[in-house]
Formats: sequence, C-alpha cells, structure tokens
Amino acid sequence: MEFALSDDQKMFQSSIQAYLADSAPLDLIRTAADGSHDTAAALKAGLLDLGLAHILVPKSHGGLGLGLLDSVLAQEALGGVVAPYDFTALALAITGLRLAGTEQQKTEWFFGLTTGDVEFGVALTEHVGVRENAGVMASSDGLNGKSLFVLNAAAATHFMVCDRAGGLHIVERDAAGLDVNTLDTIDRTRNFGELVFDNTPSIPLGPEGKSGDAADRMVSVGRLLLAADTLGASQSMLDKAVAYAGERKQFNRVIGSFQSVKHLCADMAAQIEPARSLVWHAAYLLDEQSDEASLLICLAKSHLAETGTHIARTATEVHGGMGFTDLLGLHYWFKRIGANRQLLGSPEAVRSEAARLQGWV
Repeated sequence: MEFALSDDQKMFQSSIQAYLADSAPLDLIRTAADGSHDTAAALKAGLLDLGLAHILVPKSHGGLGLGLLDSVLAQEALGGVVAPYDFTALALAITGLRLAGTEQQKTEWFFGLTTGDVEFGVALTEHVGVRENAGVMASSDGLNGKSLFVLNAAAATHFMVCDRAGGLHIVERDAAGLDVNTLDTIDRTRNFGELVFDNTPSIPLGPEGKSGDAADRMVSVGRLLLAADTLGASQSMLDKAVAYAGERKQFNRVIGSFQSVKHLCADMAAQIEPARSLVWHAAYLLDEQSDEASLLICLAKSHLAETGTHIARTATEVHGGMGFTDLLGLHYWFKRIGANRQLLGSPEAVRSEAARLQGWV
C-alpha cells in the first residue's frame, strides 16, 4: 500500500501552485496588504476558475465532492505565496452547510458560493474561547453580543455565526442591528473583523436551528487548514533562505558553503518534512471520520504553530539584515505564520485540549 498523494492530487496542487506563481507575485501581495480590494478580486476570480470553491461542495449540488485532504493541498499552496484570499472561511462555510444545513439551505447557498456571488465571513472564534466579554446569544428577539476575529469580514456578503450554545446562524451583511468593524492584525494579507449584534435577525442553520456538532467539526477543519497554510508559508521561507544562501557572498564564498548556514537550513528542512506528513494524515483521518481525527488535528495545529515560528525566525536570520527589509518581503510570510499561530486556539490552548481528549487532565 502506498501512503502518498494520488497522481490527481499532485496534479491538482501543482496546477494551483503554477497559477499562483504567475498571478500572485510579491508586488500583488504588497498591493493587497495595502488595502487594494481590486487586486484580491482579480486573484479570487482565477482561483474560482480553478475550482477551489467546488472542492468540498457535494456532487449533488454541482461541486466536486472531494475531501478535506484536497482542501489542505489547496491551502498549502495558498500559504506558500501568502495569497490574499481567505479559502479557510470558504471551506468553513461549506462545512457548516454540509453538516447542519437543510437541503433547501444547501441548494440556496452552495450555488452562490461556487460562482463567487456569495461570500461568507465566519464568526467562530468564541466557540474556542471567549475573551473581552465577547460571545453571541440567540433568542427569539435575534442575536445579541459580539464576535471577534471574524474571518473574511471585509469581503463578506453574509456571515455564518456561532452562538454560545454552538448553534449556527446566517446573517446578512446589511441586517438591522449589525455593526461590522475592521479588526487590524499583524497579517494584512487577510481581513478580519468584529461583529456587534443588537437584536439582529438571522436564519438558523439546520432544522429548527439545531446545528448539532457542526461547530466542533468546523473548528477542526479550520485548525487543520491554518496548519496547512503555515506549512506552505514555512516551505516558502525555507526555499527563499536556501536560494539566498546560494547567491549571497562573503569572503569570496557563497554563505551557503559555511557550515553554520548549512546547519540552519538543514534544521528547517528536517522540521518541515514530518510536519507535512502530520497535516496530511490528520486530514485523511477526518475524511475517514476516525475517532482519532480531533486529537491529530490538535497536534498538527499546535506543532505547526511552533515549527512555523521557528522556521520564520531562522529563515530571516539566514538572510541577515536583508531579511528585515520590505524589499524581500519576508515579513508577509512571518506575519502570516504568526497570525495562524493564534487563530482558533494558541498552541498552548490546543495542546491542553489534546490532553483532555486523551484523558490526561
């Protein structure tokens, strides 16, 4: 038995990487990070043509009906160029609809998601941990409360909101009683927001608003995609460090010939390879609905957070003073990895959850 990607999966990821290599150069990343929505829109249109929005949508609703592993491969490619496209929010919205939506809701929303006419922001953070008096309460009067670090908030036409009981709701952007505020983070390649609800009307997801354990599954999917994004960004930082070490000269020798630099690059490569296997295996387990999936995803998220941080620092160190300049743009990858580290649970919090899953605490 071969424990590796299929030829179709390799081809799929390669096609995304090839498109991004041409369509998402560093200048585009800079422009998008400075707030140009037109730039991000052009990139998004090309990615939709490649079928990214169809990956998780069931075949019965016009999608490809593929698994989370295929989504992980796409996210890894996007992280490699720190693409200003929130595929994580898209995948989470589709996951929520697949698990909790009625057939009517699926028919209504899947088509818009695959064509790009509908974009969801996802308010899921408070299902992991509540801070600063945040959290959303659902009642007969509507939604009340606040949600922080909402994914894809700026571009969203609708929001998928998780309340304190784990129920999921769809809210229109222009709904009465909803304030959408920009929330700045270190990662300007993606947009985050704050939602404030005041008796805001919503559409409960699922029959009679019962979402079951859909929110828990969405958290697992989100964590794994963030780990995959960090994996792609880390690999790019390693590649850039190796390329720079092969060009930069000191004492009439390329610095890559110095033993200390060789060790730095070898250490980064040694940390990335097992991390890749961990992410892919966790995705496979979730696709197969294994009881171990949640545990492996916690381990993948926490491990990639630490590994990515180490690689970001080390790759910058290999570049020396040039690594801190905007000319090379390494800070975009550095900041993407830093944001992923905290989203949907810090490594400390996720490891604590892994310990609870194993009955250690």
